Amino acid sequence: MLEARHLVKRYYGHAVVNDVSFAVHAGEVVGYLGPNGSGKSTTTRMLTGLLEPTSGAILLDGRDARRDSTELRRRLGYVPEEPHLYPFLSGREYLHLVGRLRQLPATATTHKIGALLDLFGLADAAEQGIAAYSKGMRQKILVIAALLHDPDLLIFDEPDSGLDVTTALVLRHLIANLAARGKAILYTSHVLDVVERLCTRVVVLLDGRVVADDSVTQLHAVLASSSLEQVFARLALRRDPAHTAQEIADVVTASA
Repeated sequence: MLEARHLVKRYYGHAVVNDVSFAVHAGEVVGYLGPNGSGKSTTTRMLTGLLEPTSGAILLDGRDARRDSTELRRRLGYVPEEPHLYPFLSGREYLHLVGRLRQLPATATTHKIGALLDLFGLADAAEQGIAAYSKGMRQKILVIAALLHDPDLLIFDEPDSGLDVTTALVLRHLIANLAARGKAILYTSHVLDVVERLCTRVVVLLDGRVVADDSVTQLHAVLASSSLEQVFARLALRRDPAHTAQEIADVVTASA
């Protein structure tokens, strides 16, 4: 359904995303992994139309998504890592604004917003200003806003950020449930054990380039690894984390 084809993004001549290609199909949850600064968030911003690629193409059902950005926005739900919301609105007011911007039927939207606020544990805070919300509460509002119009395609960029344990578990089950209903989902996270359990396929990015694109099972087999953490360490980390941790501990505990 969604395809990134030879995407490049340059800043001052430096390619932060360099010839990235992958696809996300209906019913798939694709994990998008990489160290900080590898180009993950830049990729997601290009895929959502928030950032213009230097070169390459973004295809939605085989058609150039940038030529019909309205169609992309209609079918896309996006949860960014940082919850930038209008602090002067209440949670309910913000969601009604999203519904109006998406031209959703008013009565059905009111019912859906009420139900989702309740299910996400925000009913008691629905009339409070977002300025008073914790990061986790703001993240819940972002998730509800992304789901409100029942999109075909969902992009989650570190969606667990700030969430309490219960809501994080609900979100993981929700993502699996939505994929089972035919949604195409791109999931960026640093929580590798969650990615391993949740994702159909994994794309690993390093220095702006794709270094792996395969199922977790196949990556285990090819790299003779027992976990996605080991796979990631071999593909995307230049230093052994255990050795680095030991060196840090040595410095911390060394005598003056």
